[in-house]
Amino acid sequence: MLQVSRDPRRERIGCLNWPDAFPYAPEASFEIAHSGAELHLTFRVEEQAVRAVCAADGGRAWEDSCVEFFFAPRPEDGVYYNLECTCIGKLLLCRGTGRHGREPLPEVLLQGIRRAGTLGGEPFGLLEERTAWEVRLDIPAATFGLERFDGLQARGNFYKCGDKLPVPHYLSWAPVGTPRPDFHRPEFFEDIVFV
Repeated sequence: MLQVSRDPRRERIGCLNWPDAFPYAPEASFEIAHSGAELHLTFRVEEQAVRAVCAADGGRAWEDSCVEFFFAPRPEDGVYYNLECTCIGKLLLCRGTGRHGREPLPEVLLQGIRRAGTLGGEPFGLLEERTAWEVRLDIPAATFGLERFDGLQARGNFYKCGDKLPVPHYLSWAPVGTPRPDFHRPEFFEDIVFV
């Protein structure tokens, strides 16, 4: 269980679920807190190469150096959000009940998410050298159809991936028990409690 309060809490994204096929594990962590009205997420990564090709929100974020937050604010309704963020703050954000038929969120909700990152906001291609980077997201509760985060009993998981990096990798915060990489598996989400 992850307890989220006003005080930032740091967690490692370190589960190497498919070590035979994808043994590389970059250093990855997130810091999480909330202010009631907003969720504050800061991802920190150090990896052997970094890729930023996705040039706009709604693109193929998972192919770049990417961190992700999959979030079910009301687990009983089966709906979860996949928020995928590149190292330069480009977002993919959809909702649905499974991998297929996901609905992209309106652009106005994406614009409401404040972003700041150490690698700037413009694509630069592939940089094949060890790089440390971080990206901060301030996400209004309304993004997830909520009024506030206080008292919320949710579920979710956090990921680090990079499908088109020289060494593809797939890490999670909570273990994912599938035979191959698949982050769209809410049965492996963990409890996230907002206090």
